[in-house]
Amino acid sequence: MTIERVTTLEDSRLDVFCRLTSHQLRNALDPSRGIAIVESEIAIRVALEHHLEPIALLLSERRLVSMADVLEKLDPTVPVFVLPPDKAEQLTGYRVTRGALAAARRPQEPDPRHLLQQARRVCVLEGITDTSNVGAIFRSAAALGIDAVFVAPTCADPLSRRAIRVSMGNVFLVPWAHFSGVWPQDAFDLLHQEGYYTVALALSDQSMSLDDPVLKEHERLALLFGTEGDGLTKNAIDGCDATVRIPMAHGVDSLNVAAASAVAFWELCR
Repeated sequence: MTIERVTTLEDSRLDVFCRLTSHQLRNALDPSRGIAIVESEIAIRVALEHHLEPIALLLSERRLVSMADVLEKLDPTVPVFVLPPDKAEQLTGYRVTRGALAAARRPQEPDPRHLLQQARRVCVLEGITDTSNVGAIFRSAAALGIDAVFVAPTCADPLSRRAIRVSMGNVFLVPWAHFSGVWPQDAFDLLHQEGYYTVALALSDQSMSLDDPVLKEHERLALLFGTEGDGLTKNAIDGCDATVRIPMAHGVDSLNVAAASAVAFWELCR
């Protein structure tokens, strides 16, 4: 590693951390990979443990000490930029990042069919645009036994800055991939070819309860979750083998998608 102390946020070497947009980060290296920005010491540790390739780190003086064990393992060519406290406080999101940022090459996505062949319980996200929700779903997926996550073209990027942070780095722990082709037809074709019973989490008069024991009889389950407002599209619901609801009390009709996913994962992955 090479430690370089920076005296101003206007230093062009910090552009990747401070000034590049999400679109620019995706295309900073090449369109198929790009750069991911990892916030917080915890997320950085998870990312590096799972072999993410770092390009540079930006740390406060305090994190230079607490992350000494991580820095010792870095390739000598990876620069570590260090900010004095007064400059660190000016960095957008400093209080959230807690003084630690890493820029890393986005990992190559695995082949969806290969992931499906290796898994038993998977999650499919359609149209979820809030990156905090995406990150929270990945954190629950890692904690509660989901083998892989699949992302529809309309879903927010799991490697967006906030999704990584909210997931506590678990977007690097849970295998995931985008579904390609025509959504949702091609995705359902692939899921059914690989023996998955597809389940839409949605409000419907024809839905079955999440605790119905029939669901656990299926060796392979794919759980579909939709956008924060309207939920899954009609095409997605119609393509599923079953529609499932979470039993509610006190007149509450639904949960936030991140909370709903955690409940569903707990019930069906045990």
